[in-house]
Amino acid sequence: MKESEVIIIGQGPAGLSAGIYTSRAGISTAILGCEPKIAGDYDIDNYFGFPETVTGRELVDRGMKQVTRFGAAIDCDRVIGIHFDDTGKYIVKTEKDEYRTCSVILATGVSRKKPRIPDLDKYEGKGISYCVSCDGFFFKGKRVVVAGEGLYAANQALELLNYTPYVSICTLGAKSTITDEFMKQLSEHNVQVMETGIASLYGDMNLEKIEFTDGSELDVSGIFIALGDASSVDFAKSLGIITEGNFIQVDRDMKTNAPGIFAAGDCTGGFLQISVAVGEGAIAGRSAIEYVRNTCRPAK
Repeated sequence: MKESEVIIIGQGPAGLSAGIYTSRAGISTAILGCEPKIAGDYDIDNYFGFPETVTGRELVDRGMKQVTRFGAAIDCDRVIGIHFDDTGKYIVKTEKDEYRTCSVILATGVSRKKPRIPDLDKYEGKGISYCVSCDGFFFKGKRVVVAGEGLYAANQALELLNYTPYVSICTLGAKSTITDEFMKQLSEHNVQVMETGIASLYGDMNLEKIEFTDGSELDVSGIFIALGDASSVDFAKSLGIITEGNFIQVDRDMKTNAPGIFAAGDCTGGFLQISVAVGEGAIAGRSAIEYVRNTCRPAK
């Protein structure tokens, strides 16, 4: 297991800005994720200090060079789960590794994905869930389905096995992107991966049955939504952090209600602009520095 005093999830403007501050302050910093949405070839001409138009890719490249100059480690590795540790720290699980850390900064932007499932809203809170850590307990011994096509869905399915052995994955018609390693783990636990869509949901008060687009049916008590890669809000919910809609609630210092967990950028809502994300990242970085020094470093 790797160790880092601060883990930043997200390699966009907010995450890189936070990493500049933490690494420059001598705090060991790892920045995880992969190429952010901003890192494309579209033009940006309203960012302070650039009289000429700059592409999103160029702006991110400059930020990465700057943060690595101060010693931060950048790794294209997708985070699939965050958990509390018995020692008071956090375990960050990725596709390739596990990290133990004192502090986490969530900066993956905002997820706008919502599955195309008929009557989804009707059953939210009545069988539809977005958080295994929050709601897995309520489905002990019951049949559940994870809706998603990637490693996030696979990890959520494996976590659900702590509550029930009756778990399957539905990719909602997308091609599975689950790696061979995770497929092996799923197979060992008899977790079936179905590459089909969901046509209908049934149930009087609570969810009771799924009808798939191939005409087959399955009696279920719950569906856990886990599309694509996990977002900052997904991680927040798994840690009991207060959210409002698709956004994480923070105070003026970018602190969440969980000790040592901070958030910055689009995932906090507000004015969704690069300049705002950079500023919030700087504040989150400063707050993480203070937390690590006061909480996780032994007194001299």
